[in-house]
This record gives sequence, C-alpha cells and structure tokens, in this order.
Amino acid sequence: MSDFTMINCCLIFSACLLSSQAVWSQRVRVEPEVTAYPNGSVNLRCEFTNSGSTKLTQVSWMFERVEGDRHNIAVFHPQYGASFPNKDFDGRVSFTQGSLENPSIRIDKLRMADAGRYICEYATYPSGNEQGTTTLIMLAKPRNSATAIPVQAGSSEVVVARCEAAQGKPEATISWITTIAGRYNHTSVPERDGTVTVKSEYRMIPTPAENGKEITCLVNQRTQIEARTFPLKLVVEYPPTVTIEGYDNNWFMGRTDAVLTCQADANPAPTDVTWTAVSGQLPPSVRVDQNRLLVRKVDETVNTTFVCEVKNSLGSGKKELAAMVIDQPLPAPTSSMGPVVGGIIAAIIILCLIGAGVAMYHKRRQSMENGEGPPKHKPPPPMKSGSSTEMLNKPQDKTTTITETQLLSNYETSYYETNSAEPVTDLDDDNTGPPANGGTPTVWDGSGHPPEKDNTTDETLPPYEPADQNDVEADYTSVAREESFVSKAMLV
Repeated sequence: MSDFTMINCCLIFSACLLSSQAVWSQRVRVEPEVTAYPNGSVNLRCEFTNSGSTKLTQVSWMFERVEGDRHNIAVFHPQYGASFPNKDFDGRVSFTQGSLENPSIRIDKLRMADAGRYICEYATYPSGNEQGTTTLIMLAKPRNSATAIPVQAGSSEVVVARCEAAQGKPEATISWITTIAGRYNHTSVPERDGTVTVKSEYRMIPTPAENGKEITCLVNQRTQIEARTFPLKLVVEYPPTVTIEGYDNNWFMGRTDAVLTCQADANPAPTDVTWTAVSGQLPPSVRVDQNRLLVRKVDETVNTTFVCEVKNSLGSGKKELAAMVIDQPLPAPTSSMGPVVGGIIAAIIILCLIGAGVAMYHKRRQSMENGEGPPKHKPPPPMKSGSSTEMLNKPQDKTTTITETQLLSNYETSYYETNSAEPVTDLDDDNTGPPANGGTPTVWDGSGHPPEKDNTTDETLPPYEPADQNDVEADYTSVAREESFVSKAMLV
C-alpha cells in the first residue's frame, strides 16, 4: 500500500470520527447566545434529546471566563441532588427543574464579570461525556451626556464641546453634526467592571461669528433602539463691538426729534454704556437715556462728535459719530411708488388684453371647428324654370311659396328651389346654349303683333296695347320681392 493511500485512509477515518462526535454533541441542546443586563436575571437552558439506550448519570454546569479556565458552578446527581461548589455564584444560581433531562439553571443578581461561556456537560454511559456551550453577553446601557464649553474668541484651536458615553457595553460610538469648521477626537477608557467609557471633544478656532451656532452630538450603542442626540449651542465670549444708529444727515436748526442709539454686540452682555463728546462735556440740549442720546433741540452746540463706549467683563469698545448741523432741512425724497404703481397697472392692462385676445382666438377657432362660423364660399344661384311672362301675369296679392328641398349642412353645397321659376333677363348673355329664362324669347323684334299664346306654357297672353314712349317708366312698387326680379324697361 502506497503512502498516498494511507494518507487518504487516515483522512477518511478522522472525518468519520468528527461526524460521529458532531452527531452525538447535537443531543445536548442549548442556546448558543443569550444577553442580559447587570442586576438582572438570566435562564440558561439545557436539554438531552434522543437518549435512547444511553444512560444519563450526572450533569454539570461550568463557567469559562477565559478560554481554558473552567470552574464548576452547579452539579446535579439523581441520587445525591444539586450542588453549587463555586463561591462567586453562591446564592445566585439554581436549577429550574432539577432533573437530568432538563437541567436548566437560573442566575440572579448578574454582574458584568458574569459574562463568558457556560458549558452544560452530561456524564453518560456508555458514550461518555457530552456537552453544549452557551455564551452569555452582558450588556450595559451607557450614561450619555454632552455640554458646550464656554471659550473666548481667539486665534488658537480649543475644545468648544464635549460628549461622553460612560460605562457602556459594548463600546458606544460618538459622532458630530455641525456646519462649523473644526475637528473631533475619541478616547475609550475600559472600566474595572468590564464596561467602556467613550469620550469625544470637538475643537475649533473660536470667533464671535460662531457664538450661538448649533452643534449636535450623536451616541450609538447596541442597547439603544435609536441614536441619542444632544443639540448644543456654542458659547464664544468676546468684548463689545459698538455701532451708532439714527443719524440721517438732516440735523437742521430747530429740529426736536433727533435721536442716536448705541448698539453693542458682546458676550457676556454689556454692563455699562457711556455717552461723551470729543469736545468735552455733552451739549446742554441733549439728554442721555440708557443707550440713547436724545437731542431736545438742534442748535450749534450739537455740531460736534459724539462718542459711545460700552463695557463688559472681557473689555470695552467705542464708536464715534460726527454730527453736522445745517440751516434748512433737506428736501423730502421723491416717492418712487408712483412709477412703480403705474408700471404695475400697465402690466395688468397688457396682461388683460393678451388674455382677452387669446380667449377670442380660441373661441373663434372652436366655433369654426363646430361649423358655427361664416360660410366658406358663396352658394350657387338657384335653378330657374318657367317664363317671365307667366310671372308677370300672376296676381300680385299672392306670394310664392318657398320649399326647402334639402337641409343645410356645414360643408355641403345647398340651395333653395321655388315652386315656380323666377324670370331672368340678361341682355349681355352671349351664351349660345339653351336660354336661361325657361325658354322665353330673350328679345322681341317689335315687328307685327306679338303671339297670342305662350308656346311654352300654352297660356293665352294678354291683348297687346302699344305703349306710349312716355309711359316706359312702369310702376313696380307693388311687385312683391319674392315674385319677380325683372328690372325696369329699358330702350335699346
């Protein structure tokens, strides 16, 4: 047998042993991991399953704080009962049921030092010892705090805020949220009970502009459902910065409502405000009211330079203002509201006109689409039939009935047709085709007598009476509009 074959056999045998051990170890059922808090209680469950012909003789619980360093804390024997040999757990550990099949234990008054591995081990026959291991993780909620540290404005980097998560397990993480330029650092300090204290400091170069700015500390830790937030406002202290308000360059002789106000930006707040004049004493026509300088009446004495000085615990600041007295008041500035209002009104009118035009355009377009607009072309003239003589012989008190032969539509060419033809006379017609007046002769030559009957309608014509040349103008005022369109007589 070769060496390679021997190695393969050994590997297969070892794998079988490991598989057999894993199968047997699965008969001791425990929880792989449990968590608990200091001063609380925890149940460590253990159960032997599928014992079959295996005989259970004894069960022991061992505590392993450091790997390889095991200590018995509880033993149960079906004949001799329970035993708790470890003094560190004396009075704090007990069996919940007290049987070999379910030897679970309960540990009370937990301490951070109780964290570690707990092994439930069975002594059996004939298979020997079998065990299962549970890891107890002790958790501790940290005591969180944050504070802003008052600092003075300067050019050096200093700590302006501090955040702390004390005595937590596992270790907490701290972060900062702010728009202020700066940096932060973290330190972790292990405690004797196994907890960890985490501290973080935010550093920056403080200026008066950063005073009151917001900065937030966030603390994350396993025992917290969500991050704890601590919003803070920076405290930067600085001496006063002074400004004088109220001077409008219009101190004219006799004015009585002139007022100067001394404003100061400082932290801490100003404690003292003083008004003086560069020329010495304040003019007799002025009066000081806290941070205001009231001018009872403007005269030549107030034509001077006023000085306001403000103090706080860090120092003082001052500001000067040179007042100039004039003889007459300055003209009132013209109001710029007139052009603005006019422009607004003009814009509104233009918008209204544009809106009206757009509305009319859309309305017209919609009407044309619906066929409500004017006709797109002139309809052809109606077809004529009958003779003009027939129309002339009709009684003039009767009107011609008009019948609509076809309904008008939006897009089709339609016309009206009368019951009897209307006479049409066209002296300039050069058409050689059929006559357009229903077959009646267009011109009578006047020779001889006219025919007695109309060849077209076979009706008797009225007797012929020559007309006087002076009677050419006939009276057509009584002819109805619907009956005839024959024009007045015309000599050719």
